Amino acid sequence: MKVKVITRSPDEYLRETKNDIHKVFRNYDPSLHPFEAPREYTRALNAVKLEKVFAKPFLGNLDGHRDSVSCIAKHPKQLSVIISGAYDGEVKLWDIPRKLCTREFVAHNGVVRGLVYTPKGEHFISVGDDKIIKTWKSLIPQFGEEEEPVNTILSKTVVTGISHHRKSNIFATSGEVVQVWEESRNEPIKSYEWGVDTLHDIAFNMVETNVLAACASDRSIILYDIRDNGPLRKVIMKLRSNKVAWNPMEAFTFTCANEDYNLYTFDTRNLKKPVNVHMDHVEAVTCLEYAPTGKEFVSGSYDKTIRIFEMGHGHSREIYHTKRMQRITSVHWTLDNKFIISGSDEMNIRIWKARASEKLGPLRPREKTALRYSEALKEKFANHPQVKRISRHRHVPKHIYNAQRELRTIKDKQKRKESNKRKHSKRGEVPYVPEREKHVIKEVQ
Repeated sequence: MKVKVITRSPDEYLRETKNDIHKVFRNYDPSLHPFEAPREYTRALNAVKLEKVFAKPFLGNLDGHRDSVSCIAKHPKQLSVIISGAYDGEVKLWDIPRKLCTREFVAHNGVVRGLVYTPKGEHFISVGDDKIIKTWKSLIPQFGEEEEPVNTILSKTVVTGISHHRKSNIFATSGEVVQVWEESRNEPIKSYEWGVDTLHDIAFNMVETNVLAACASDRSIILYDIRDNGPLRKVIMKLRSNKVAWNPMEAFTFTCANEDYNLYTFDTRNLKKPVNVHMDHVEAVTCLEYAPTGKEFVSGSYDKTIRIFEMGHGHSREIYHTKRMQRITSVHWTLDNKFIISGSDEMNIRIWKARASEKLGPLRPREKTALRYSEALKEKFANHPQVKRISRHRHVPKHIYNAQRELRTIKDKQKRKESNKRKHSKRGEVPYVPEREKHVIKEVQ
């Protein structure tokens, strides 16, 4: 006679410690759980509400500058170190975790226009209104040593921006012309001109490291290759672009911050129209930078707000603001993809969380599981009206709210006017122009 005995392993049902919870065995048969969808919807609604409750993005500020912050640079190897330059020519080094200024000195006569670290982080380079390019040691001078630059280069033209090659000891400056320099030489190795008065920003590509882009005063964005003797192409916009940034994960994608309150993402393979138009700011956009993942970017504007955009979306997923913060001059996304650093006109540098409701510090396994479950529920019910309304809702300052409403009215009026023209004209006489093609005038090769 055969006897079948039901057995189970003690590891499956015994607790490791007396403080641990009892394991609950569950049958996932859908017929036994007829109200699972309503239950999950309620949980998704609660998860979205709790996300708003815990959304406290502002972490602290670094104060000490005596004039407006003009530029900020991140250390390529250390997460805790940044440098900032001000309109009075002063440069400060900061220890972010301790919120302390570890070093300060006057680097230039006039505004510090640009700061950048070398790839290894041993030196940093500053440029200013005095046409001087200075290289400084990253290490704090020893007791008795004076604050002196390692190398000083006097440029023949005004310098308005700087960007360093990702790997080699080459950097480029913008001004009346684009100049490419080698750290060991006091004369530029290459100069590029294309009939432009001033170029006010420049950026090296992080993937295709020989390519760089510059914003010019004739409303154009010009592409260069340092292996060539001349510029490659340029695209002319309706209004001037203030800043350009390359996607760190895609060699052919860059985004520019424009005076017409929008940001435009371009594909270098087709510059006739932007891939995406990012709208939400209500004044000129002054600065932007990509996240290390390349999926998002942060922008700052004259409207005193910081916005975070996703690559494929036209509207921002987050807006940060404080009562005291004035016009944003510089924004940076830290290399660990967790924090955003911003500099503004009222002499403060602020530190924000990249995700407003994210819990900082180590998470227990059960917390991680609960967060993953909440995220999955929010994604599942993302298009439900109530969940969508709560997740999209943001408190914005009164002047932003009123300006947005006014801009919306102006756009609706323009659309209505165009449609009326088209309706009462001959077929094809008033063509329909998509939003993405309205802002680009032409591409020049």
